[in-house]
Amino acid sequence: MRGTRIALPTGGPRESVAELLRAAGLGIEEYEPGSRVMRSQPGSGALAMRIFRERDIPIQLATGNYDLGVCSDAYVAEHRIRFPRQHVVRVGSLPGAQRELWLAAAPQSGLNEGTLPSIAGMNGAVIASEFPNLADLVAVRMRLPGYRLLHVAGAVEAYPPIDADLVLIDSADIEGVRAKGLVPLARVFRGGLALYANSDALSRRDLSLVLGGLRSAIGTEQPDLSLPVPGAQPMRRFERDRNVVRIAIPDGHAQRHAPGVLQSAGLVFDGYDEKSSERNPTSAIAEIEAKVVRPQDMPQLVALGAFDIGLSGRDLLHEHHCRFPGSPVGMAVDLGTNRYRIGPVVDQAFPADTTPEAVALWNAMARPVRIASEFPATAERFAREQRLRFTTIIPVAGASEGFVPEDADVLVEGTETGTSIRANGLKMLDPFMESTSCILVRTVPATTRTRLFDEVVDRFRAAAQS
Repeated sequence: MRGTRIALPTGGPRESVAELLRAAGLGIEEYEPGSRVMRSQPGSGALAMRIFRERDIPIQLATGNYDLGVCSDAYVAEHRIRFPRQHVVRVGSLPGAQRELWLAAAPQSGLNEGTLPSIAGMNGAVIASEFPNLADLVAVRMRLPGYRLLHVAGAVEAYPPIDADLVLIDSADIEGVRAKGLVPLARVFRGGLALYANSDALSRRDLSLVLGGLRSAIGTEQPDLSLPVPGAQPMRRFERDRNVVRIAIPDGHAQRHAPGVLQSAGLVFDGYDEKSSERNPTSAIAEIEAKVVRPQDMPQLVALGAFDIGLSGRDLLHEHHCRFPGSPVGMAVDLGTNRYRIGPVVDQAFPADTTPEAVALWNAMARPVRIASEFPATAERFAREQRLRFTTIIPVAGASEGFVPEDADVLVEGTETGTSIRANGLKMLDPFMESTSCILVRTVPATTRTRLFDEVVDRFRAAAQS
């Protein structure tokens, strides 16, 4: 009989959860902060652990892959809105920081703190969030006419007032919303870290090892969902200035290289360097505007005409085109930096060393091949091109190395050095793509300054060639 399987979060909660497990006598060596290993090793005892991005934990519990999971209430609420009948139950709250989701707007909107906009003049309003299901619920309750959701990977505070009218933003409290330069309108959700279970496992399996160990830490505090209703205050709305060239520049990992790329093209933005940035850095060229956003969001934003140029990655553009083949965004310049390979990744013990060998084995299986990836559309295209007969695509938010072999047969994954892949007992077969940083452009520029647009692209092209 298999032991209890528990899904644990990476990222911010990891250190506190590891300490909680140690105090309960459930310490897991592979979960200690600093470890690259994403799952407990085979034969490690009655408790099997797997590390996930929090966003992925509710679906893992719902499908029964894991018996228990530690996760922020906000991600379970986001999951339940879309899948209300999934078998995920809350066992109880756990010690840890509270998490709040706030509806907010830019100061230029004319809205005051604690007030909500009237629906007059709000036709086609854009609401941006990392929590699209909750944002959708908010927009419906507020009766926003013809609203549009902008699902983004992060940096939500960057979008008002030009690229979104409202945002549903994650913050520790109201002060955190203010600190991001936004006006807090209403707290929509408040919750913390909690222990969740698959309902079937809770009723049928012996989970006493974990439940008994954590008994003294499990509390009764409940999450709070408070949906706003339409208000009475008029809201000022904005549109992008089409008489400027708008450039999206990256935060996160890609930010280390982007300032050098910009400088080599003769573009310097005050407030943006390798280590820190303002969301709206300024250019010495008055007709150029820049905004710092996540690279994952750039293909969508350029395609929508919010930006004319973006510094992103070929992998992200490829994923976007797999989803939207006719999208009006393309690569103008391959910058050649941030180079890494993308390919199928399998367990070291898998009896194949090439993709054709693996395909023959997968097609002989009596069940669908489970493919996990942060690039689900790319994974689906890979499956079609390799003529895999039956597949199940598992979209994941990250930390994917631990999926194989228990929860997936293969990853479609990118790697620069292969260190994390090897640390988790995996190997890459034949890479099918090499990704580099690139300049994205809209095929029909949204700006009216097409001459300046062409000049900026030519600058990047010359910088890449030199």
